[in-house]
Amino acid sequence: MQLKQVLIIHKSGDALSQRWAKKCAEALEKRGCNVLMGPSGPKDNPYPVFLASVSLPINLAVVLGGDGTALSAARNLASDGIPILAVNVGGHLGFLTESPDDFDSETIWDRLEADRYAVQTRMMLQATVHEGNRTNLEPVSDRFLALNEMCIKPASADRMITSILEMEIDGEVVDQYQGDGLIISTPTGSTCYTVAANGPIIHPGMAAISVTPICPLSLSSRPILIPSGSVVSIWPLADYDLSTKLWMDGVLATSIWPGQRVDIRMAAEEARFIVLRENYSYYQTLREKLQWAGARIHYHNNHRN
Repeated sequence: MQLKQVLIIHKSGDALSQRWAKKCAEALEKRGCNVLMGPSGPKDNPYPVFLASVSLPINLAVVLGGDGTALSAARNLASDGIPILAVNVGGHLGFLTESPDDFDSETIWDRLEADRYAVQTRMMLQATVHEGNRTNLEPVSDRFLALNEMCIKPASADRMITSILEMEIDGEVVDQYQGDGLIISTPTGSTCYTVAANGPIIHPGMAAISVTPICPLSLSSRPILIPSGSVVSIWPLADYDLSTKLWMDGVLATSIWPGQRVDIRMAAEEARFIVLRENYSYYQTLREKLQWAGARIHYHNNHRN
């Protein structure tokens, strides 16, 4: 990998990740690399300005923060195929990030320039809002991307609202859900909001979409796993308060009005994450992040003595 132009993104409002960002920028600039550095957070999105201002290709994005910072990078950089090196600095769980304990800037840049790393691609979802039934294919909204999940649920400042959502898969009505909403998730997102709603955990090597109801008012409403080529269409019914919203990775995308539907499908774009750990294991990540028994009890040999 050439390191001619690199983005360094730090978690907005986090002093530790900002210090790391300055340290990385200094090390890269000593190697003759052009660095663009900025914060990312709920009120800060540096990507549109950076992408519009550069004339040379961006070789790498170094993202210093937690999973939320990495998700924002994926949504903004996937369309340009820019690889992301995400490091858990100031984050919490860090499913998508490298451990800061293994991060030595000089060694890392040497490894990247020598192509001693792996690239893990992650499936993404796209969502568009349409008027009426499935014969109306022209969207009335922007195209929204998500790495974890799309979520359709109501939002109100003064009361708890339940929704009634009708879902089609590939043009066939599947169910009507009454409850707090629906989560349409990628395998990457299966360990986030989906697992909190009792949805399935899906290995990121699979190409699949999960649909998980949030607190449904029916014991028969269960999560469902469908092929990645499917199109999920969702209509809000009986939305008297005009409160139904579409959320992408926990960020508000747009409102959905009665008579409109949301079409969700696999995106053509994929997020690309740099993996530096030579002993990387998805199952080890599950054990450690979810505190499964395998992360608490350590045996000295394969006989479990």
